[in-house]
Amino acid sequence: MSYEPFPIDTSPAATGCATCPAHHLGNLRRLGIDMTSWDYVVALAGNPNVGKSTVFNALTGLRQHTGNWPGKTVTRAEGGFAYAGKRYKLVDLPGTYSLLAASPDEEIARDFILFGRPDVTVIVVDATRLERNLNLVLQILEITRRVVVCLNLMDEARRLGLAIDVRRLARDLGTPVVPTEARRRKGLDELVRTLAEVAEGRVLSRPPRLLQEPPALTRAVRVLVERLERLYPGLPNARWVALRLLDGDERIIQAVRTGELAELARMPDANSQTPVAAPALA
Repeated sequence: MSYEPFPIDTSPAATGCATCPAHHLGNLRRLGIDMTSWDYVVALAGNPNVGKSTVFNALTGLRQHTGNWPGKTVTRAEGGFAYAGKRYKLVDLPGTYSLLAASPDEEIARDFILFGRPDVTVIVVDATRLERNLNLVLQILEITRRVVVCLNLMDEARRLGLAIDVRRLARDLGTPVVPTEARRRKGLDELVRTLAEVAEGRVLSRPPRLLQEPPALTRAVRVLVERLERLYPGLPNARWVALRLLDGDERIIQAVRTGELAELARMPDANSQTPVAAPALA
């Protein structure tokens, strides 16, 4: 293969272009991710039982580090690989069906993608149950344009007589789709090449959006986005946060009330670790 599994404890610091990565270094630290020796961070997301762990193990060569997410009992697995002179840290997010934060697993996945701003989010989907998996894909595409869909278990799909038009799926989703058979290590070279293009900003998703929104929704979102951006400078994807607030997402509402949203949104100050006071949204 054209990529090399990379051990998690490598010590030399990466010296790549500081302006190239999209990740939010300060928030990654708060989420327990150390990027000292890495150029890019890749989130690995997906429903349970889609072969996500197989993809993770195949890319990292079983060289991985496990621990818990800060303040949680949920296990976190990290690994890495080197490709084209760059080092990629791979973070295996908990398997989840959505990002609505109805469980600790969903909350972890949502917060990592929204606040950690990974350079790439690879979404592993089951080719035999595609319709069930697309809910998570569409939710992630609402948060970030740095997405690659890993269409796994293509061998099982063929065995069941299922035919998937990969090019049309990619066009309809507006994001790269790479067919794989992770157990047989098929398609992984293409997956790595594609995620590298996304990490470097050479390829970005262009998911379809509603051509027309209800006027009342448009006005409410605009007002709330303006207020969020004023109160929380640097907040990633204020529109998505506004939509969750309007939908009554208790986890996001709590994050506003407790000041957690302000803490996660603020840009880190290299000279100070003093938390920023949380402004009121009302």
